[in-house]
Amino acid sequence: MNTTRSGRPALTRPDGTSLRVLVVDDDPDLAEVLTGALRYEGWEVRAAGDGASALSTARELLPDAVVLDVMLPDTDGFAVLRRLHEVKPDVCVLFLTARDAVEDRIAGITAGGDDYVTKPFSLEEVVARLRGLLRRAGMARQQEEGPRLVVGDLVMDEEAREVTRGGELIELSPTEFELLRFLMRNPRRVLSKAQILDRVWSYDFGGRAHVVELYISYLRKKVDAGREPMIHTVRGAGYVLKPVAK
Repeated sequence: MNTTRSGRPALTRPDGTSLRVLVVDDDPDLAEVLTGALRYEGWEVRAAGDGASALSTARELLPDAVVLDVMLPDTDGFAVLRRLHEVKPDVCVLFLTARDAVEDRIAGITAGGDDYVTKPFSLEEVVARLRGLLRRAGMARQQEEGPRLVVGDLVMDEEAREVTRGGELIELSPTEFELLRFLMRNPRRVLSKAQILDRVWSYDFGGRAHVVELYISYLRKKVDAGREPMIHTVRGAGYVLKPVAK
């Protein structure tokens, strides 16, 4: 299965091209973070800070989905949505708002919104909601390949999220799973701490290299415990996963 840099199964348009997403929020920092997270999914992403520029950008981009703040400096998100539907009637819309009142949710759905996330929110939640919306709307498909990664006697079923070594099931946390997946996708290749941080944690941990050391130690206790080691440290360079020589 093809995956994104975030490790999730890749989603594309039905024709195989990149999904297009428009982020509309007047907070430039939040817009930048959201845009970066969605680009991490392999999608084409544009941002706008008000209703007028959102509509102008939408006419150029013809987005498959819009992440839309309810409160904008020149109008409200509900009015923007009505205009967006004139540009692209089938666009999926995920509203963002600092308000949690029931009447706001009703107004969003009545205006034609597909889902609603209240600030503060996690980036994972926004990405997951968008992926679900796009799949349900038939605007995205998951790229398929073989669902298993195999390095020696270590096997990862990406769809079932199960890992075995020598046929024995290994229980992993979500972060351990993503770290091991990155190692298994690059067998015999030395991966630096910076590469691992960028791939597994992206911007969440910055340059905290000790986080990599900690999770490598967790993996070793689960993958290599009582067995010939597969995870090796290359001093001054990083880490490498290698099958056990027979």
